[in-house]
Formats: sequence, structure tokens, C-alpha cells
Amino acid sequence: MSTASQTIPALDTRRLLLKPLTLDDAPAIQTLFPHWEIVRYLTSRVPWPYPPDGALTFLHEVALPGMAQGTDWHWSLRLKTEPGQLVGLISLREGEDENRGFWLGLPWQGQGLMSEAAAAVTDFWFDVLGRSVLRVPKAADNIASRRISESGGMRVIRAEMRDYVGGRHLSEIWEISAEEWRSHRNS
Repeated sequence: MSTASQTIPALDTRRLLLKPLTLDDAPAIQTLFPHWEIVRYLTSRVPWPYPPDGALTFLHEVALPGMAQGTDWHWSLRLKTEPGQLVGLISLREGEDENRGFWLGLPWQGQGLMSEAAAAVTDFWFDVLGRSVLRVPKAADNIASRRISESGGMRVIRAEMRDYVGGRHLSEIWEISAEEWRSHRNS
């Protein structure tokens, strides 16, 4: 186990275990991630078509270095009923407008799992890391992701054009403050 994964705590929700990402997660990521329905609204930095070593490259060059530097927090998502099966990822990262990102494997979409994971990492962002604001960019056409932000009490603060795997789209920057999150969480 890497030092980075030892400093990032595991989290859990009613149905999910969020485990710090490790190199051992590469095969599952490589199998579940490269589907158009998952990647089309992700940043254009994601290579497409997804290369055979895409998951290893992501882990070696992005996730694990960011975790080691203390600027990124990446978790694998696993059902409590099947803890050996990775079903998606969720990440937090320092930055101006891109603090949270996620994806969920196709068989597990539409069940509210990502809303649970997003709430857990948003708690971590505000309560453990002590951040004052969380911002999340997303393609305006990504209705499922928009619903997660809406149900999490976020609001759109800006719109701009951005490049995604699926091309250039109108992008919205969603935001919530620590105070707004705590009020939303307790309502």
C-alpha cells in the first residue's frame, strides 16, 4: 500500500465503501471506465479512444502523485455488499474551479450511489480539509451530473465554453460554500 493511500481515510455511506485509490485498482478501472456514456462529458484531457494502459497512466501520472503531494484525494467506490468490486471513482482536488469529479460504471448508474459518494467527499472537503467553498464544472448537457449538484444544494455561478471528450460544450461552474453545505446537510 502506498504512503498516499495511508494518509487518505476510507469513507463510507449507507451503501458504499470509499477506499483510497491504489495501483491494484487499475484493472477494474481499465475495464469499467472506457465507455462513451461515461467519458463523453469528461474533460478533454482524458485520452479517447482510451488506450490499453490508460488506467495505469492515470494512476502513475495523475492520481497517485496528487495524493502523495496532498493536493488530490481519490477514492474507489465499492458496494458494501460487494467490497471487492470497484464500481466507480470520486476525486477531490485543490484548484480554483475544479474541486470534485467522478464517474460510475454503467451497471450502477441511476441508483443514487453517486449522490451518496458526493455527499461523503463533500463532508470531507469541508469538515476535514477545512475548505470554504467547493466548485464543480460540468457540461450543461450532463443532466445526471447536474441533478447530483442540484440535490447537493449547489448553484450555478458561471457558464463558459469548455472542451470535453465529446467536443466543445457549454459548461457550468457549480458552487457551494461550507456554510451552505452544512445548512443543506442538516435540512
